[in-house]
Amino acid sequence: MADAPIFSNHGCRLNAYETAAMTELAEAAGVTNAVVVNTCAVTAEAVRKARQDIRKLRRAHPDATLIVTGCAAQTEPETFANMAEVDRVIGNTEKMDPSTWAGMAPDLIGSTEPVQVDDIMSVTETAGHLIDGFGTRSRAYVQVQNGCDHRCTFCIIPFGRGNSRSVPAGVVVDQIKRLVDRGFQEVVLTGVDLTSWGADLPATPRLGDLVLRILKLVPNLPRLRISSIDSIEVDEALMQAIATETRLMPHLHLSLQHGDDLILKRMKRRHSRDDAIRFAQDARRLRPDMTFGADIIAGFPTETEAAFENSLALVEECALTWLHVFPYSPRPGTPAARMPQVRGPAIKDRAARLRAAGDAAVTRHLQGQIGQRHAVLMESPRMGRTAQFAEVHFDADQPTGQIVDAVISGADKTHLTA
Repeated sequence: MADAPIFSNHGCRLNAYETAAMTELAEAAGVTNAVVVNTCAVTAEAVRKARQDIRKLRRAHPDATLIVTGCAAQTEPETFANMAEVDRVIGNTEKMDPSTWAGMAPDLIGSTEPVQVDDIMSVTETAGHLIDGFGTRSRAYVQVQNGCDHRCTFCIIPFGRGNSRSVPAGVVVDQIKRLVDRGFQEVVLTGVDLTSWGADLPATPRLGDLVLRILKLVPNLPRLRISSIDSIEVDEALMQAIATETRLMPHLHLSLQHGDDLILKRMKRRHSRDDAIRFAQDARRLRPDMTFGADIIAGFPTETEAAFENSLALVEECALTWLHVFPYSPRPGTPAARMPQVRGPAIKDRAARLRAAGDAAVTRHLQGQIGQRHAVLMESPRMGRTAQFAEVHFDADQPTGQIVDAVISGADKTHLTA
């Protein structure tokens, strides 16, 4: 039996979803003896790690066809095409096209161009590659949106993903019905700029409309979860769902990026510090058990110590629990890369202080759950997650993929026990 392709994924959950889809496409096309690296472009460090991984994989698989794709391949194809280890470079649109993989079957290899990267901005559709069941045995991820119409000064992702485009609601609902029929207890909606969902569809529905429609038309879906959102774009229907739909999980990951108004303007974000605080307060008023994660960048160009302190204070003022802290690194071609840069040691120190604040917030949240009763979705025999996404460890086996009722008996810095 010929060797199946080996896939190496970098970056976000959406990339991981697409890696699962590519695995199906490659297998259907009969691709063998290939290594595929799905890259991330979010930071310069992400590109460096991708190059490092490519060299390592080439040493491990000297005779395989090595294919590079993903956001970094889309934004800087020449970087990877010039690497001696790389045989093929394909863009983010091409990687989801069955014909691309058919052209890499053993009898056709070498018959197509080594670099296939077209203009991502010309793409007007997404999710021709819907797959069922990516994720754990208990939780499935459904891509409902791709691309981004915004141009934050630090971000290269729109040039890797293209403009915003949405999957029609009917297609999303049908897929979720299939997932529930297969026994999945929780579905997570994912996208690059999730709160822009619907802007390109007839009648311009909003994300809240999609959420309410899913919960109405799939009544046997136990849990619906939303991945990262831009709080300034949240619509009234989504706020209604937060207030009234207990099957919508009380955990939102917010794309905040910073807590200082001047830095937010220089980032070309669309919200102010007060907007972020107001949204967090409103959401928690509607749903008192709501928890928040957040993306925050440390050391953005021109960031003073006082500006950084505003980000640090946001952890308390928005009652953030789960932080994703990104030390700023310049991406060539972005406006922020041309701004006055903060010194490396200061960036490192500020990122560490933000992470420490996040760790303290997690500890407070977990300690506050002791003695509480939670519905826990089991991901393995002895580990599951609460509705707020806190990890729970059990001292006896539980049914994987099922939701169990548990009283929290203890907590440490990273997880609960039951």
